[in-house]
Amino acid sequence: MILITLLLRTIFTYLFVWLSLRIMGKREIGKLSIFDLVVSIIIAEISAVSLQDLRLPLWHGAFIIGMLVILQIGVSYLSLYSQKVHDFMEGKPAILIEHGLINDSEMKRTRYTMSDLLVQLREKDIAAVADVEFAVLETTGKLSVFAKAQKQPVTSADLGVAVAPTMLPASVIVDGQIDHDKLAAIGKSTKWLQDVLIAQGYADVKEVFYAAWDGKSLYVDRKDLDSKIKKNSPLL
Repeated sequence: MILITLLLRTIFTYLFVWLSLRIMGKREIGKLSIFDLVVSIIIAEISAVSLQDLRLPLWHGAFIIGMLVILQIGVSYLSLYSQKVHDFMEGKPAILIEHGLINDSEMKRTRYTMSDLLVQLREKDIAAVADVEFAVLETTGKLSVFAKAQKQPVTSADLGVAVAPTMLPASVIVDGQIDHDKLAAIGKSTKWLQDVLIAQGYADVKEVFYAAWDGKSLYVDRKDLDSKIKKNSPLL
């Protein structure tokens, strides 16, 4: 009986926490504000207590989590319409480097050491502080770095060269199954796909593990590729 009760509480807690986080909105872990992080930690603690102490009514934990979700959404809306609330809850970005010069006062205020700064710059493939136009410490703790114009790589726009726009590859075959919706989205037919596969030496769609169209060509990966790699690789 205890096991059944624990199972039901686990399922309910999982679904309730999942729904709560979905309601709170999508945001990457590394981009959580301090307030979002605090709410997430409290939700995790409340969930753990609800699962560990079977004497507590399950609705107690659900009520607390529900109140936290409402509080988080309320603060998010206030931050959306009030810059003062936004700055108070999430803080302001700090400019650590400006025109190649280190902002000492901001470094001290944010307790950011030179070692931290140099590590972050090296991770951005920048060796010298003098090559940096701006380095901004975001409220999430991430360092955004903008190199000086003369240190940035040359682009096609700089050279005046026209290039085709980047297209997200459409996965038209996955594990031997044709995705007809993706085919229709790129304006291609099943016959076109079969003709291209035959031209590349595939007699049957079932032979293909994955195929994607990037706007110019069809990338095709044959099934059982792993076994062939293991057989031919000198490392295995």
